[in-house]
Amino acid sequence: MADPSSIERLRLIMTRLRDPDHGCPWDREQTFATIAPFTIEEAYEVAAAIDSGKPDELRDELGDLLFQVVFHARLAEERDWFDFDAVAAAICAKLERRHPHVFGDQVVHSAQAQAQAWDDHKARERSAASIVEDTSELAGVPLALPALARAHKLGKRAARVQFDWPDPSGVRAKIDEELREVETAVSTNEQREEIGDLLFAVANWARHLGIDAEEALRLANAKFERRFRQMETLAKQRSIPLQELQPDDWEALWSLAKRTP
Repeated sequence: MADPSSIERLRLIMTRLRDPDHGCPWDREQTFATIAPFTIEEAYEVAAAIDSGKPDELRDELGDLLFQVVFHARLAEERDWFDFDAVAAAICAKLERRHPHVFGDQVVHSAQAQAQAWDDHKARERSAASIVEDTSELAGVPLALPALARAHKLGKRAARVQFDWPDPSGVRAKIDEELREVETAVSTNEQREEIGDLLFAVANWARHLGIDAEEALRLANAKFERRFRQMETLAKQRSIPLQELQPDDWEALWSLAKRTP
């Protein structure tokens, strides 16, 4: 287990990096906006480390993500907004508040019931917050989310007020409808719009099937990359430049790559 002082050490390192006189020039000039892309990147690298199944890699990537939290908290502290302790206190209070079945006397009988209770609690908090002006059921779904993940969340929010397909077959039929509209679209703008509708429908079909579309596509990307790299290796072993491969050659290599674990 890590020394409990490690968090404080990390905070001191961050303070040193941001020191106006003796800190790091790069770290000193960063802002919330310039750091945000790195925060998103580090979150994706955590997901990649999880997929890799390598504990050491996951540990390191979680550390990088933790550093991002400390960095943002330091920026806020410099503006007298809040500090890292306030961030930790806020999430502690939120977790206790949203788990009354653990920290209170409420009873929850399943993970599904708890997930629904969590969403209900979030909705009550949004409606009760005086600073919130947007009262839509869709309020609070981050614009910065990857598009497939955001489609999933938008569909889930709409479903809370019964604006949803009753079962997966309804979404499947919608996919067929959207495919036909893609095929009949004439202009590039029309095609873009219809393909967007198609992807939205696919994301919500996945939601109905209990599958995270973003995760599914990430795994599919990884599988494609793994198999393509294997084809490159096979072609190199045969001393065949990729540019000289014919469609039948690619098909044969792809079949071989699919058999490779």
